[in-house]
Amino acid sequence: MFKILLIDRCHFTRAGFEAWLNHSGLFPGNYVVTGLNNLFLAREHILQWKPTLVIADLNGFRQDIHPVQQIASLLKACETQPFILLQSGDERETAETLGAFPVWSSLLKKTDLDTLAAVINDALTSCASIEIPHVAAPLLTRQEEKVLNMWMDGASNKKIASYLSINGKTVYTYKRNIRMKLHMDTRFSPFLSPQEVEN
Repeated sequence: MFKILLIDRCHFTRAGFEAWLNHSGLFPGNYVVTGLNNLFLAREHILQWKPTLVIADLNGFRQDIHPVQQIASLLKACETQPFILLQSGDERETAETLGAFPVWSSLLKKTDLDTLAAVINDALTSCASIEIPHVAAPLLTRQEEKVLNMWMDGASNKKIASYLSINGKTVYTYKRNIRMKLHMDTRFSPFLSPQEVEN
């Protein structure tokens, strides 16, 4: 079973890409596709979930706090996996960051689907000799991902509970489970740059 991690800020791109990968019939084998819109969570997925292939549009993350450090940390985590960069905007800063890291392929986001499918198939074929586990489970549950995204956006426990229609104590439990799964030392870990976390 191939595990593909898709990193993109746009929900519609992630949803469409997941549907295309799973239902187009262009790719041999079985797939688990996880789409994420958070660089911190993507890095942890790469380190612990160990995807076969990482596909990312990093342009949408340029407005984040410490984007260059977060992108570099993400790329360092996926040095052993094929990495396909989809470019949707001015990628000068991203290109400078990528200079030190291997990229399987760099394509414009508007590249036709046949070309993209060929590049993905090539990347997956290169990994076919690697022993791939038969069971692949996502690192966080969908509900935990929702809690983490709202938490990263600065929402209070009360607001998260109200939005997700759950109890405030349940939000606390979700946050504790997220910290344990992602090996966070404190509740402030998601908001620190990689340098601040190491110190």
